[in-house]
Amino acid sequence: EVEKIRIKITSLSLTESRITADETIQQLFVECRLNNFLAEETPLSLPKPPGGQRIHYNYSTVINVDKEDNHAEREYLKSVLLKPDLPADSLKFTVVSDPPEDEQDLECEDIGFAYVSLKQIFQKQRDIIEQDIDVFDSQDASAVIGKLTVTVEALNALRSVHEECKHD
Repeated sequence: EVEKIRIKITSLSLTESRITADETIQQLFVECRLNNFLAEETPLSLPKPPGGQRIHYNYSTVINVDKEDNHAEREYLKSVLLKPDLPADSLKFTVVSDPPEDEQDLECEDIGFAYVSLKQIFQKQRDIIEQDIDVFDSQDASAVIGKLTVTVEALNALRSVHEECKHD
């Protein structure tokens, strides 16, 4: 029961930016990645919302991090807790533009990134529940292009990994 990270991608809103202005960007989906292991994406692409409005994905997924079957994920979580300078201690959410059906020569394009630090969840001893996180422009990391509402329940799994670290 404990050895899971639950992730929910609830909704996305965009502020006025190059993204809302760009007519080639029409449909958006969201990918969530844990380090290099695992990428999950919302099964649906939704029409890009006008500035200030939300699109709702209500997509949930679970990453298993039990010892028996998911050793690599677990070792990664250990490194998050033990190595203070590990840069990749975050779940990374990528907002991706899905080209329209009739424009199949266009590639999917990453338009924004958002992050949830697993280390901070552990340090604060608090899961992230339905929280708005900033989405940064993929072309300008200082520009916020929107908000992603997410839930990341990782504390129990991190506590379990931490207990194990103490015994190693």
